[in-house]
Amino acid sequence: MPLHRDQIEDALRTVQDPDLHKDLVTLGMVKRIEPGEDRIALTIELTTPACPMKDRIRADIERAVREKSSACGFGEPSIEVEFTADVRRPNQKLRDQGSPLPNVRQIIAVGAGKGGVGKSTVATLLAVGLARLGARTGLLDADIYGPSAPTMLGLTDLPTAARGNMLVPFDVHGVKAMTIGKLVDPEKPLIWRGPMAHGAFKQLATQTDWGDLDYLVIDLPPGTGDVALTMAQLLPLTGAVVVCTPQRVAQDDARRAVRMFQQLGIEVLGVVENMSYFVGDDGKEYDLFGRGGAEVMAQTMSIPFLGAIPITMSLREHCDLGTPLGNWTGPGAIGPSIDELCRSVASRISIASLQGRYVQPTLSVT
Repeated sequence: MPLHRDQIEDALRTVQDPDLHKDLVTLGMVKRIEPGEDRIALTIELTTPACPMKDRIRADIERAVREKSSACGFGEPSIEVEFTADVRRPNQKLRDQGSPLPNVRQIIAVGAGKGGVGKSTVATLLAVGLARLGARTGLLDADIYGPSAPTMLGLTDLPTAARGNMLVPFDVHGVKAMTIGKLVDPEKPLIWRGPMAHGAFKQLATQTDWGDLDYLVIDLPPGTGDVALTMAQLLPLTGAVVVCTPQRVAQDDARRAVRMFQQLGIEVLGVVENMSYFVGDDGKEYDLFGRGGAEVMAQTMSIPFLGAIPITMSLREHCDLGTPLGNWTGPGAIGPSIDELCRSVASRISIASLQGRYVQPTLSVT
C-alpha cells in the first residue's frame, strides 16, 4: 500500500531550504506529488537552476519520505525528484496572477528590521496622510504579536462587525482599518507558531471588506519573519517602505529588512528616518540619535530617502490618544513632514506606474 499524497506532503514539511530556513511546502516549492505502489515522483521548483544546495535538498527529501513510509508500515519506495526553476521571486510571480484584492490598486508594506523604531507610527501617519491628500486609503495592522492600531486609531471602544463571512473595517480618521487587536483579548498574548500567524494574516487581508481603495498600507511585525513571507506569497505588492531611526544599531537591522524585501521581489520605495530629531517645547531641535544616519544608509544602498519625521511631545500625545489628525493642527504640528513623506511615496509609485509596472491610483489634492 503506497503513501497517500497528504502523508508525502507531511514528510516534505520537515525538509527545509538550506538558505531560506523554511520548509519546502511553506515556500511553495512542491509543484507535483505522484504517489505510486513502489514509486513516488516529485517536482520541486528551485529559485535558481544552478542551486548549489540541490543535492542536499534531494537527499533530505529522500530521507524524509522513506522515514515517513517506514513509520506508516510501508515498504521503501523508489523516489524520483525532478527539479525545475522559476527565477522570479515570490512577489514577482503574483503579478502574473489575479489579486485576491482586485479593488485595491496599490498595496504598500511598512516594515523595519527591529522593533521600537516607530514603524506603526509611520504606517498610521502614512495612511492618514494619503487620505488627507484625497486618496481612498486603508490600513491593515498586520503586527500580529503587538498590534498598535487599537490605541493609535482610538478603536478601543468601537465594536467589531461582520457582513456574512467578511469583516467590516473600522472607518476612522478618513481611513478604513482592520487589526487583530480588535479580534482577541487585548491583554492576552498571542503565543502563535508560524502557521497560525500565516492564517491570521490571510484572514485579515482577504476577509476584510475593503471596498475600493487607492492605497492599502500594511503595518508589518518587526524583523524578517513569517508574516512578511506570507504577505509576499499572497498579495501583489506595489512596494515597501522601510522605517529606521538614525543610530547605527537601527541601520544595521534596517539593511536586513531592505534585503528581505528585495529577495522576495518587492520593490523598496524608500527609507523613512523616524525620530530624526526631538523638538522641545521651546521649539529647539535636538539630534538625540544622530540626525541623518538613515539618509546616509539609503544613499549607500542606492535606494530613495523618503523623508524624516521628528519626535515631539504632541506626536506622542496623539499616538496615545488615538487622534492622528491632530498632528496637522495645533502647537508642535508636524503636518509638513508627514505630507512630504506621503508625497514622496506617491511620487515613487507614480514613477513605477509610468514605467508600466503598476496601475496608477486616482489622487486628488485638496
